[in-house]
Amino acid sequence: MLKKSSLVLWGAALFIAWHGLLLLFLWSRPPSPAADGSRLTAEVIRLAQDAETELERQKELLRQIHHYSQLWGRRRVQITPKSSQIPPKLSPSPPPPLTDSADAVLPVLVLACDRSTVRRCLDKLLRYRPSAQRFPVIVSQDCGHAETAAVIASYGNAVAHIRQPDLSDIPVPAEHRKFQGYYKIARHYRWALGQVFRTFRYRAAIVVEDDLEIAPDFFEYFQAAFPLLLADRSLWCISAWNDNGKEQMVDVGQADLLYRTDFFPGLGWLLLAELWDELEPKWPRAFWDDWMRQPEQRRDRSCIRPEVSRTMTFGRKGVSHGQFFDQYLKFIKLNDRFVPFTQLDLSYLKKEEYERSFLPKVYAAPEVKVEELQGNRRRELGTVRLQYSGRDSFKAFAKALGLMDDLKSGVPRAGYRGIVSFVYRGRRVYLAPPSDWTGYDPSWS
Repeated sequence: MLKKSSLVLWGAALFIAWHGLLLLFLWSRPPSPAADGSRLTAEVIRLAQDAETELERQKELLRQIHHYSQLWGRRRVQITPKSSQIPPKLSPSPPPPLTDSADAVLPVLVLACDRSTVRRCLDKLLRYRPSAQRFPVIVSQDCGHAETAAVIASYGNAVAHIRQPDLSDIPVPAEHRKFQGYYKIARHYRWALGQVFRTFRYRAAIVVEDDLEIAPDFFEYFQAAFPLLLADRSLWCISAWNDNGKEQMVDVGQADLLYRTDFFPGLGWLLLAELWDELEPKWPRAFWDDWMRQPEQRRDRSCIRPEVSRTMTFGRKGVSHGQFFDQYLKFIKLNDRFVPFTQLDLSYLKKEEYERSFLPKVYAAPEVKVEELQGNRRRELGTVRLQYSGRDSFKAFAKALGLMDDLKSGVPRAGYRGIVSFVYRGRRVYLAPPSDWTGYDPSWS
């Protein structure tokens, strides 16, 4: 009863204070003609409408938070298997730094929009995840597409469904009107990652998009590589993707082989909340993935990527209108055999050890000419090196051999210290700069 009375008193005080401020504002204005009074009335109405719009937006966010708080609250008392699929509620206070990966919860954030084929993505995630508690699935939907929303809702409590509240168009420069979709994607990423790290208070997350299908050992891979991300501060992500992972360009017999790469691959990637703390204040309005590849964001850090991809994309439809899909993406080989990564020693991927072993291996390989590779000559050489000297020679060799030839801030796709490792006609090839390489040249973009 006392609590209810206090609430009533607070409400009355706020009511009186608001109207007192409004009267003070009106009395403090100098006398004005009727026309000025009309303008004042219009301005008050406009401000009220703006306030109402913002309140509705905040109410939608509070509704979602309240909904999941109820689900998480029930999880404490339910013992049925279904309840174990709800993302666990974390403390509202800021989480401590993540130092131990043994029991870490790694939620999978699925970015969705208007693809009802998100079912293909979700089916594989739920089929292959080893633990609902350790790998809760959160689907963040933009676009307000009803059919896609119905598909997501059909999974019930197996996934958490959150919705981007702001579906409005974004003011863009006239020359960027055709890129409106990229602006909305960047806005959605910012909102969704903010929910994962600020509202739900997770300390790390795996990000996928609704057009990705995962490999059987997708979760095993991230679980095993996660400690590397904690231990080696020269790393800033773990990625499931190999940009040059077409079937004829990878060694499927070495599905356990992992690399460091200076190129941000995306397409199924793990990041820490600490990285989001760094990126969120300067998050771009559009083209977020290319922005991530700029030196100012990368800061000489690397990602881990596999020889054989643990994701593949089936989404030809999208804002990019199938760019690269028909030429590269649809041919990416998805790993189809389970590798027990958590039982392997991955310490060779730490920066110092990796450079002690990988770089000598590359520059000890015999150098060949591109014509010899194309002609399948010098077959006695199992591993070879093709050396490029500049931007033009890199692009020429990449095109001739079927690699992706575009550079972002001077960094080749899947490259580490300028070196791209791939398979050509059954043998390992390192497309590499001279051994006295001194760094990337952003003008090569």
